[in-house]
Amino acid sequence: MATGAGSLPAMSVPGLQAAVDKLRADGGGAATVAAFEHAARRLAAGEGGVMPESEIEPVAGLPDSDALPDPGDEVTGLLDRTVVLKLNGGLGTSMGMTRAKSLLQVRDGLSFLDIIARQVLALRAGHDGPSAPRLPLILMDSFRTREDSLAALQIHGALSAGLEPDFIQSRVPKLLDDGTLAPVAWPGDPDLEWAPPGHGDLYPALAASGMLTRLLDQGYRWAFVSNADNLGATLDPRILAWIVREDIPFLMEVADRTPADRKGGHLARRAGGEGLVLREVAQTPEADLEAFQDITRHRFFNTNTIWLDLERVAAGLAGGGVIDLPMIINRKTVDPSDPGSPAVIQLETAMGAAIAGFPGARALRVPRTRFLPVKTTDDLLALRSDAYVLDDRSRVVASPGRGGAGQPQVRLDPRWYRLVDDFESRFPAGPPSLVDCAALTVEGDVRFGRGVVVRGTVTVSQDGDAQRKIADGAVLTG
Repeated sequence: MATGAGSLPAMSVPGLQAAVDKLRADGGGAATVAAFEHAARRLAAGEGGVMPESEIEPVAGLPDSDALPDPGDEVTGLLDRTVVLKLNGGLGTSMGMTRAKSLLQVRDGLSFLDIIARQVLALRAGHDGPSAPRLPLILMDSFRTREDSLAALQIHGALSAGLEPDFIQSRVPKLLDDGTLAPVAWPGDPDLEWAPPGHGDLYPALAASGMLTRLLDQGYRWAFVSNADNLGATLDPRILAWIVREDIPFLMEVADRTPADRKGGHLARRAGGEGLVLREVAQTPEADLEAFQDITRHRFFNTNTIWLDLERVAAGLAGGGVIDLPMIINRKTVDPSDPGSPAVIQLETAMGAAIAGFPGARALRVPRTRFLPVKTTDDLLALRSDAYVLDDRSRVVASPGRGGAGQPQVRLDPRWYRLVDDFESRFPAGPPSLVDCAALTVEGDVRFGRGVVVRGTVTVSQDGDAQRKIADGAVLTG
């Protein structure tokens, strides 16, 4: 449920008040400050941010998106009141990038943002009726992704339909993990004193930026929200029409868990109740990790794609309220590259956890094709390959040549392929053909030539110090 920030007892740890004051001095908006203070008070009161197995139950079954009916003629009007919102704050630092991850080329010389822009324009053109729906594309940027991203989108025309093209996600103070919970000071690099508060910041950032008010004032009612690096997450008009018919305030798209998803957040029900909750691994006591990873018990994982009724979001944030999200306590050092630097706590929340905060919130089972994130160069190689194609609406779909098989499983040796520059240098002529590949594992330093074909399940190894070269046109079978 949404709750007022002042409904919890006053903070008893002086350091936390200093952190709230620091956030205000940094220009944090009222909604951002309220959300941080709400979490900080819970931390000061001794809440551990955990969700034990005893407090939840598995979800047995859900509505399936494949069974939804066609949306009907009214969908054009619904699209005109809907906004596509992409989370675009990531820099891809885990892959060695220093600018917006969404600017990385993924297919046919196109970046994530290029493909997203084309998808939105195709939806508008496909539902023109008497007039094309507005259907704006809005980014939630960070200060470090904003400039390059907005510049890259300019070639696609008026994507934001007269609105500001983005709003900025918040930052919050890192807290000393020494009992004081004071805001850390790090004069050598003051930027390291701050942390992103997780993508649960979507709600206060929408309000603090004024974007939520502007959307409502211009007649927008619903938002389709997903990560910019998940090209499988496209607005499905059938889902939109179903949400409106069912009057759903919040919808989470979930997919069936596989062994590869054992560490991702899963859907559950409150023990003895009907309400849905999202549990992340960081919220799971060590004794319950086996149950958390049991994909036969907890069957559905959060794709981090959600649908929002913006009027309900505004009501939850009205009067200084916050969307009451479960707190995630992330323990790190102030300088992640220096394990000897002071230990800190980063208070975070997950966007999907709001499923527990809206009465009547639902979850919908969607096919795995709606979840194609790029978190590693393994994912990038698969997506760039001929295992996928862009259809006439710029959706990334499996190549017809795969005959219905799932995504090829790619495992590249992280010593040589984890960073994008290293990855690019080992595929200088582009990816090998993976349309007939079930799995590709590369162990050691291997450089692939032009036109290499991989069929079946293949492992390529190089044990020595010298780089192995796969010849142009080689066919690797297994």
